[in-house]
Amino acid sequence: MRLQRLLQGVAVQSSTVADDLEIREVREDSRAVGPGDLFIAVRGYETDGHRYIAQAVAQGAAAVVCERAPEGVPAVVVENSRQALADIAANRFGHPADQMVMLGVTGTNGKTTTTYLVKHILEEAGHKVGLIGTNQNMVGDEVIETERTTPGAYALQALFAKIRDAGCTHVIMEVSSHSLVLDRVRGIRFAVGAFTNLTQDHLDFHKTMEDYRRAKAMLFQISDKGVIDLDDDAAQAMLADAACPCLTFSCDKDAADLTAKNIELRADGVRFVAAARGELARVLLAIPGHFSVENALTALGIALQLGIPLETAARALATASGVKGRVEVVPTDTDYTVLIDYAHSPDGVDNVLRAVRGFAKGRVVALFGCGGDRDRTKRPKMGKIAAELADFCIVTSDNPRTEEPQAIIDDILVGMQDSKTPMQVIVDRPTAIHWALDHAQKDDVIVLMGKGHETYQEIDHIKHHMDEREIVADYFAQHR
Repeated sequence: MRLQRLLQGVAVQSSTVADDLEIREVREDSRAVGPGDLFIAVRGYETDGHRYIAQAVAQGAAAVVCERAPEGVPAVVVENSRQALADIAANRFGHPADQMVMLGVTGTNGKTTTTYLVKHILEEAGHKVGLIGTNQNMVGDEVIETERTTPGAYALQALFAKIRDAGCTHVIMEVSSHSLVLDRVRGIRFAVGAFTNLTQDHLDFHKTMEDYRRAKAMLFQISDKGVIDLDDDAAQAMLADAACPCLTFSCDKDAADLTAKNIELRADGVRFVAAARGELARVLLAIPGHFSVENALTALGIALQLGIPLETAARALATASGVKGRVEVVPTDTDYTVLIDYAHSPDGVDNVLRAVRGFAKGRVVALFGCGGDRDRTKRPKMGKIAAELADFCIVTSDNPRTEEPQAIIDDILVGMQDSKTPMQVIVDRPTAIHWALDHAQKDDVIVLMGKGHETYQEIDHIKHHMDEREIVADYFAQHR
């Protein structure tokens, strides 16, 4: 491909490279550069790609896109190379997002389940759908594993191209606050953007809750229509910042455009009547917990904004299944229950434990930890909430990364010091799970929180295999 084609729409400040230069491939990682490649030097938060320009040239880079060019390097100088990367990536793959209906969901909690529900509704309506999210990426029924909620700009455009080439008409994706701030979704126009909620998370990156909220509000600057949870404290600010018409939903506010009436919370899921635009529809969703009502309303709101009738969307939800790592029941064949959930924020812990309390006949046992190298202020808050809502707590490790696991646990325990809830501290997570199963009682519900869909424990930048489903299965294989 010609350099000129790759640079369409890019604000070039200066260039020492011929427009008709043939480029083999675009690279943002200097280690992957080969002869004839275009290397884009991006200023990151951990490192600066400009430091690796010489390495890229030595490996055969035909040209470099950068914000400052070293002497003698064939370079295209731009003001912001991160934005240039997004534009070049879209040019490289032929702007695939423009050829599909793009749907985005942002918020602290509920994004993953909501995207799966929307995918199911669209598929029931006869569409082929791509999904991009925390658990996995999907091209129709094909599963592609993922490591971050929203891939980098180049990987994202490559994924869009694969989804397009597979014949998908729609893409439903989780849109993280990071992706909005870091220009990963730059140039993408969403037909519908949805906001689930805003609770404390990622303050190691955003610094303040208002910064975090404003980052998520950016989605409604690049969407044609919006869907917003009117029950969330940030709703009015999100509506004020939106540059598109928004449909609101609520579990208890009649002023909302879409509401849930006659809510029933059951052990096998939720039931309610959805009301919107003079229509009523019965909704059954086989995922327990009040948050499932909110997730269902978000999905229904997106469907309505796409022109899908309420009754049609509600009927589809009745056949939707749960999501791996979201209130996931682990087979045990015992007289107690083991659940796995991704809850890793104060609000997430609160939501899942309240959901479990709604149907548990015995004790609610909460096993959890907090991730290292992340917002420390949420650790005592998570401990306090767990101690208040669980009958027994087991505090352990959860992706300690470069921190000492015991130091993280000590931060959690600060929030539990005034609690009378019995607890156990076991640093090693598999050992903690075994201890929980050893001491399980009839009708207990043991909630393994934090890992969810993850199948690893990250320590010192290395991901060690650890699947909680396997740990539970191995335990019962040894004890039967």
